[in-house]
Amino acid sequence: MRLLIVGSLKGQLHAATKIAMDRGASVTHALDIEQALKVLRSGKGADLLMADVVIDIGELIAKLEQEHIALPVVACGVDNDTRAAVAAIQAGAKEYIPLPPDPDMIAAVLAAVTDDRCDLIYRDEAMARVVELASRVATSNASILITGESGTGKEVIARYVHQRSPRTAKPFISINCAAIPEALLESELFGHEKGAFTGAVARRVGKFEEANGGTLLLDEISEMDVRLQAKLLRALQERIIDRVGGTRPVAVDIRVIATSNRNLAEEVRKGTFREDLLYRLNVVNLKVPPLRERPADIIELANHFARRFAESNGLPERPLSAEARRELLAARWPGNVRELENTMHRAVLLAVDGEIGIDAIRNPDGGKLGIQAAGDRGPAAQAAMAAEAATRTLVGQTVEEVERRLILDTLGHCLGNRTHAANILGISIRTLRNKLAQYGQEGHAVPPPYQGEPRAAPGF
Repeated sequence: MRLLIVGSLKGQLHAATKIAMDRGASVTHALDIEQALKVLRSGKGADLLMADVVIDIGELIAKLEQEHIALPVVACGVDNDTRAAVAAIQAGAKEYIPLPPDPDMIAAVLAAVTDDRCDLIYRDEAMARVVELASRVATSNASILITGESGTGKEVIARYVHQRSPRTAKPFISINCAAIPEALLESELFGHEKGAFTGAVARRVGKFEEANGGTLLLDEISEMDVRLQAKLLRALQERIIDRVGGTRPVAVDIRVIATSNRNLAEEVRKGTFREDLLYRLNVVNLKVPPLRERPADIIELANHFARRFAESNGLPERPLSAEARRELLAARWPGNVRELENTMHRAVLLAVDGEIGIDAIRNPDGGKLGIQAAGDRGPAAQAAMAAEAATRTLVGQTVEEVERRLILDTLGHCLGNRTHAANILGISIRTLRNKLAQYGQEGHAVPPPYQGEPRAAPGF
C-alpha cells in the first residue's frame, strides 16, 4: 500500500505517517497540490491520497482527473470541523478522518482500499477453474491475456494474479486504453519530456515507468490504435521504452496483463490488431465466463454486495427473499457482475421490510431483470439496435448542430487541448479556433484550453 499525504494535517503529520507505516504502508509527503502532482508524475505513484481539508479538495480531485490519475482521496481535518468534512465529501473525497488521527480508523481505511481492489468472490465450478489457472501462472513472469464480456471481473482477476505474484510488493498500475483519446494514449503509456508537444509543461513519467518492478494492466487493449501497437510490441519484447520527445531509451522491468472484451483473433483478421502483438500478449489466456454461465456465483455475489452496501450506507443487513433469489437466478445479466452490483446497491437502498424482496431488485421501471438482455439477440439485431440508437440522437438536428457537437465533444475528450483535438478531427488548428470563436459568440460552453497551451485570443 502506497500512501501519499498532502498538507500538514494540522500538525498531525508525523503521527499519521507513523500509524500508516506501522500498518505496512509506504508513505510519501507533499506540501500542496502541485507538489503532489509532481510526486505522481515522477512515477512514485500512490494507492491512496490523504489530504488536509485546508487544501481545496475539489481542485485536487479535478486536477487528478485532468491528468488521468485515478486514486481514492481521503480528507483529514479537526474533529469539530463538520462543515469542512461535508464539503470534502461533496467534492469527491471517499472518507473523512478526524484529527488527531485514530490508529484503528486509519487501519480500517487502508484495509478498505486494499480489500476493494482484491475482492474475488466465487463459488461456481466454471469460475473456480479460471481462478485455479490464475493461481498457477501468477508466480511466473509470463504475459497474460484475460478475455470475457464487459463486467465479468477481468480487472479483479488481474489484481488477483498480481497479489499472488513475486511482484506483489511493487505497484499494480492500470490504464484503460478505451477511456483515453488516441492522441494522448502514447504519452500516458510511455511518458513525455517537457516541450514534447503543446501542453507538455513538464516531464511526465508514463504508466510503464510507474509500474516498474510490478504489474501493468492494459485494459481493453483492442481499442489501441495499430500504430501505437508497434511501439507497445517493442516495449514488451525488449523491456525498453522511449518517452515522447525523449532522446534516450528507458529500461523497465514489468509484467504485462491485458484484457479485452473482443475476439482478438477476429480483430487480427480485420487488420485492426497486430498478430505478433497478440502472440506476445497471449502467452496464457484466462477466459472469464459471463455471469449467466456461472449461476452458483450469482447468489454468492448478491449476498456479498448486499452486506457491503448495507455497511457503507449505514443500513441493517437484510437477507434475500426466496422470490428475489429466483428472480436473480432467472435473469440473463447482460451487464454481468457490474450489473448485479448496481442491482444490489439499488436493492439495499429500496428494501423496506426484514428482507430484500423482489420489488427492490427489479429494474427501476418495475420490469423483470434482463428483460432486454443483449445476449438473447443475434449480432445483426444488436447492430441494428445500436445503429437505431445512434441515429435517434441525430435525427432532427442540422448538419451545423451535429458538427458543433462533434467538435465540442472531441475537445472535451482532449481536456481542452486544441492541437490534439484538431489532429483527431482532421482539421487545421486555425479552423478549429474559428469554430470555437463562433460557438462562444453564440453562447455555447467551450472547454477552456489545456493547461500550458498558449491562447490565441481571449475566450479560447
